[in-house]
Amino acid sequence: MNAAAAPWTLPDDWYPGTVPSNVCLSEPVYLGTSYSFHAYRSGASVGLRMGRGASLDKTVLDVGPAGRVILGECAFVSSARIMCDSEVEIGDFTLIGWSVVIMDSYRVPKDVAMRRQALERSAMTPDRQLEIAAEARPVRIGRNVWIGFEAVILPGVTIGEGGVIGARSVVVENVPPFSVVAGNPARVVRVLPR
Repeated sequence: MNAAAAPWTLPDDWYPGTVPSNVCLSEPVYLGTSYSFHAYRSGASVGLRMGRGASLDKTVLDVGPAGRVILGECAFVSSARIMCDSEVEIGDFTLIGWSVVIMDSYRVPKDVAMRRQALERSAMTPDRQLEIAAEARPVRIGRNVWIGFEAVILPGVTIGEGGVIGARSVVVENVPPFSVVAGNPARVVRVLPR
């Protein structure tokens, strides 16, 4: 895997952006558009690593200064939003459906007064970026996982190998390997044969 020396553009991209220099790709991969990086601010030496055959299509990478996203081999992410301030790891042969949200941080304090102060400070900055004021907890998604459309994966969750997440589920706790979860909050509804 080699990261380019400088930001580069994608051929036939509809968006006039660039792919950051700390993106590391194992060819062949598919990057649909540089628009995926419009909220990407990672200063890590490798902020995005894509394994061989991975696809990132119409997905927004909202990656904070210390964030790192790892896509395994042949992982397919379509029209999702990944909010990462620490680390989001997506395993080999994992399929992530449309409008899925994966987040390793809530970004704002739970305390109302502190959240209000954070919003007031953000309103005074030119880019309206919130300070990252919440603890980030890495998200780990195992191999061969399938996440249905509009599901939400919350901070600190690990999804075991072969897990299936039902459409529109909200995953607040770890998912055992080879389990199907659904609902809000998501609960195990079936165990799959290995």
